[in-house]
Amino acid sequence: MNDFKFAIRQLLKNPGFTAVAVLTLALGIGANTAIFSVVNAVLLRPLPFAEPERLIWLGGWVGNDKEQGVTPADFLDYREQSQSFAQLAASVSETVPVNLTGSGEPERLKGAMVTANYLDVFGIKPALGRTFLAGEDEGGRDRVVILSHGLWVRRFGADPSVLNKPVTLDGSNSIVIGVMPPQFQYPPGAELWKPFGFPASEQSPFRSRELHFLRPVAKLKPGVTLSQAQAEVETIARRLQGLYPKTNANHSLFLMPLLERVVGNVRLTLLVLLGAVGCVLLIGCANVANLLLARAASRRKEIAVRSALGASHGRVIRQLLTESVTLALLGGVCGALLAKWGVRLLVALSAANLPRVDEVEVDTLVLAFTLAVSLLTGLLFGLVPAWHSARLDLTDALKEGGRGADGGTQGHQALSLLVVGEVAIAMVLLISAGLLVNSFVRLQRVSPGFDEKNLLTVRIDLPNPYAEPEKKAVFFEQLQERVAALPGVQAVGLVTELPLARQSADFSFKIEGRADTGQDPHADMRNVNHDYFRAMRIPLLKGRWFTAAEVRDNAKVVLISEVLAQRFFAGEDPLGQRLRPSWGKELYEIIGIVGDVRHRGLDIELRQTIYLPSLRLGYANLVIRTASDPGGLAAAVRQEVMAVDPNQPVANVKKMEQWVADSVAQPRYRMMLLSVFSAVAMLLSVVGIYGVVSYAATQRTREIGLRMALGAQKWNVLSLVIGQGMKLALIGVGVGLAAAMALTQVMRNLLYEVKPTDLLTFASVAILLLGVALLACWLPARRATRVDPMVALRYE
Repeated sequence: MNDFKFAIRQLLKNPGFTAVAVLTLALGIGANTAIFSVVNAVLLRPLPFAEPERLIWLGGWVGNDKEQGVTPADFLDYREQSQSFAQLAASVSETVPVNLTGSGEPERLKGAMVTANYLDVFGIKPALGRTFLAGEDEGGRDRVVILSHGLWVRRFGADPSVLNKPVTLDGSNSIVIGVMPPQFQYPPGAELWKPFGFPASEQSPFRSRELHFLRPVAKLKPGVTLSQAQAEVETIARRLQGLYPKTNANHSLFLMPLLERVVGNVRLTLLVLLGAVGCVLLIGCANVANLLLARAASRRKEIAVRSALGASHGRVIRQLLTESVTLALLGGVCGALLAKWGVRLLVALSAANLPRVDEVEVDTLVLAFTLAVSLLTGLLFGLVPAWHSARLDLTDALKEGGRGADGGTQGHQALSLLVVGEVAIAMVLLISAGLLVNSFVRLQRVSPGFDEKNLLTVRIDLPNPYAEPEKKAVFFEQLQERVAALPGVQAVGLVTELPLARQSADFSFKIEGRADTGQDPHADMRNVNHDYFRAMRIPLLKGRWFTAAEVRDNAKVVLISEVLAQRFFAGEDPLGQRLRPSWGKELYEIIGIVGDVRHRGLDIELRQTIYLPSLRLGYANLVIRTASDPGGLAAAVRQEVMAVDPNQPVANVKKMEQWVADSVAQPRYRMMLLSVFSAVAMLLSVVGIYGVVSYAATQRTREIGLRMALGAQKWNVLSLVIGQGMKLALIGVGVGLAAAMALTQVMRNLLYEVKPTDLLTFASVAILLLGVALLACWLPARRATRVDPMVALRYE
């Protein structure tokens, strides 16, 4: 306790030193705490389900494509034959659109169509009511629905009496039988759950062995490992391949922990950011260690007196470490306060792209992490100065001239090593940030295949009253005409799956006259109207467009993308040739080739695409081309929808430019944060260089004065001081380049068309850091040239 009180007095006696050190540490500790809060919530904290370690996700694997889902017929076979799962359930896609009407404004919701045992897999009891009963997914039973807690609060005012009452979903009544607790929201974003079953008719889509729309989840039996379950499903998959070679060739399942599926590809980004802020903290520690080493020179006589009076080396080290830890704890307290603000900023920047974002908070574990980091930081930056100070020469230190003596050769070596380490770490971070910036710039230059400017999108999902195809066509035709008549509108397109909106529909097809290879090719399928390509400004490369009549009549013609033409019709003319999609026996004639569109992401390779003409759609995205900014058109479009059908909600009213920007949100997020952390690291390392060079120049004041008295010019002094600092910077840059060559390999999957060892990035960062280091050395060198030799020769 006495050591602690003395440490406080020492820090209060030097408020400038204390403020600089605490601020430096607060930045490092605060950044680490904020990032760790996100890492803890997203990666470390178990999913809020019963026995989350036993929950797995099952994905369909067709060749090299892992995003195919599972067909209903295959799912039933796996469920019947597998012995590794305590429960196996599935949802239709991730979520499906559901229209809620009745009291209040019509609203489109994200619903989950699930098997009756789906919620049982997670072991979560509802907050109100019950979950689905066995058989409740069979046809002929009353329609039932379970609400999410968020929807229950937002739409129904958290009224418990909603139980056992009907709500109108897609034009039909469903009885509310339960409300799930706040922590349950799976599939991600689901606002309600409805059961579905598997009808007896083999013609039903829910018995198909070609439509890959189910997303299974399962709970492993106690004692069964993931690898054992994987081996079993692979055995079943091979059995199905033999039984159904036409549909199941090269089909299999891959299993992964559900947490890994929820986290997705954000894991590497968060770990890289956590490593980056850890490096920033190390640089901050090195800077504070430099300050302590420089301060130790002024305390040499004090420490010498203590040692002469009987204080052991251990006792001196303990006192100095107490001061360091006290300083670190103060930095930790300020860092925790900064982290509260930092967490809010991180969540705001990444809310749309970060899984489990609602779970991010500064909780007890995070505060414990902050305390541990603070203590470790105090020991880290305090140990070297304490050890150095405790081993000083008593005879020299007790001399009167010892007050101005330097810290000795060992002290200068320690300062130099710390600066080299700072520069090396900053070099690695700057190169990492440079690679991400280079990658992002290249990604931004990728053309999506259409003109996203002055384009507004609106999503429409039609409910059950539009079950007849003719009614759907009439609705969309009327809506298209009304929206096209709005002022400033140049073209109105319709498309089932909007590019870059995470909407996809993949089907296999055959080419007439080609030999059956046993595995049909796949393509993205899009239903469009005749004006879609004009609205999107997708070019026609060969042939002709759809006509309005062909769209109205569902004509058996198609347009294909350029990449499909190149892959399947190389050296021949595709026009006039015919395709047969997997869902029917009719042939569709190719009448044109259009430009490629990056439907799934700017960084994802082009996929072959087939466009079919139709207005008989259960859902569609309007793409509205305007003469100027379409932002003010949203309200008018909503009014036109209401004019056609007052109970029809709209969703995703959004500029196409925003869809494009959102598609690169995660690369932008990691680039921006790593760039900020790298800039802070460079600033701290430059401050470290400046401090060491300035301190060294001050210690050599008498030498510099003597040199100038003997005729040295200012440029001689400049080169002497700058040379000392640049030598350290060059060594640090060299070490950093070598380390970056190895460490940036970890980032390979985060880069787009940029090698982890990109020479231009490495060279540019090295020049930048050396240039800034030169400026940091020049400032104290310039001050050293102003030394008065007469004053310097009297300096002690």
